[in-house]
Amino acid sequence: MFEALTLQLGYNAVLVTLGSTALGVAAGAVGAFLYLRKRALVSDAISHATLPGLALAFLVMVGFGGDGRFLPGLMLGSALSAWAGLYAVSWITRKTRLPEDAAIGAVLSVFFGFGIVLLTVIQTMQSGRQAGLEGFLLGSTAGMLRSDALVIAAGGAIVLGATILLRRPMLMTAFDEGYAQVQGLNTARIDMALMVLVLAVTVVGLKIVGLILIVAMLIIPAVAARFWTENASRVAQLAALFGGMSGYIGAALSATAPDLPTGPIIVLVSFTLFALSLLLAPSRGVLASALRHRQLQHEVHLRQGLLALAHGQPVYESLTQRMLRSRGLMRADGVPTDKGRNAAAQALLDENRWQALRRIETLSSLAVRDDGLTRIGDVLTPDQVKLLDARLSPQGAA
Repeated sequence: MFEALTLQLGYNAVLVTLGSTALGVAAGAVGAFLYLRKRALVSDAISHATLPGLALAFLVMVGFGGDGRFLPGLMLGSALSAWAGLYAVSWITRKTRLPEDAAIGAVLSVFFGFGIVLLTVIQTMQSGRQAGLEGFLLGSTAGMLRSDALVIAAGGAIVLGATILLRRPMLMTAFDEGYAQVQGLNTARIDMALMVLVLAVTVVGLKIVGLILIVAMLIIPAVAARFWTENASRVAQLAALFGGMSGYIGAALSATAPDLPTGPIIVLVSFTLFALSLLLAPSRGVLASALRHRQLQHEVHLRQGLLALAHGQPVYESLTQRMLRSRGLMRADGVPTDKGRNAAAQALLDENRWQALRRIETLSSLAVRDDGLTRIGDVLTPDQVKLLDARLSPQGAA
């Protein structure tokens, strides 16, 4: 594994690893904008629509006496077919009452079915039995040539560069289409440019990941990146990083054993990064959310316990009792300590201030900030707090 990660397993393994890394970076960056635009399903339609173009390109090249497995020719045919599928989705959405997801489902199934029929026909041909086109469904890196790796790397670099150039208009369109139009942007063209980038990533990734799994490379890194930040630009940067890591580690893993498929391993590594992000992200992760929930639960118990002490009521909840005792606010026999009496009096005063706030017309709108835990001093100025204390009765102020 160390030799694989340090690019010491041979020429072919190095080609696959570097090509996969370039593809992962480009797919992650483009997928981030696709995810932010809420158009993830379109990538599925584009990827499945490449299959008939792939098969037709093979037939055309064989018909003219060429090598049907010439990668640039297959990529060109896939691109044309995917463009036709994308146009079909757009036309159905604009000219009929069908929603976009229904149009995507129709185009996806029809194009993919047509491609499977063409693959079956190719397998009956003498020149098609060794074509290996089925490897483009899930990816096939065995025997990748230097020219193939250069095409994939160059395609990934071009897509990444175009994404960087278009990042600002694509972000503006994703977050506020109306504002983007007011600023003079043609949002329809921006969306089309995004779809072209998705199409390019799909075509470039056919050899490594395959047309079925390329959707995962577009979406999973972006979703994983979203757990780590609220900044859209950083989402795109992290998605590119996660995509590159998935391609690099996945290709290295597959190189350690001859029977491990590269495309599925890359997707599994990408999912591993997603799972780690889901669990460990500091603000949106599952563990962070659980800790915040537990902290909120403890704050609620402590607040209710202090109010019970302030009213001279017994505390029955065992968790609340443990919290009060651990903080030195209550003795083991349930009697509050001096520290507990002071804290209870402060909690009761804060509660009374919130009640008085609701009766002051000029300040009553701030009462919505009362969630039972927020101190009123964090919402009002000292002068406003003094105004509340003046409205309180002598008992409440005491």
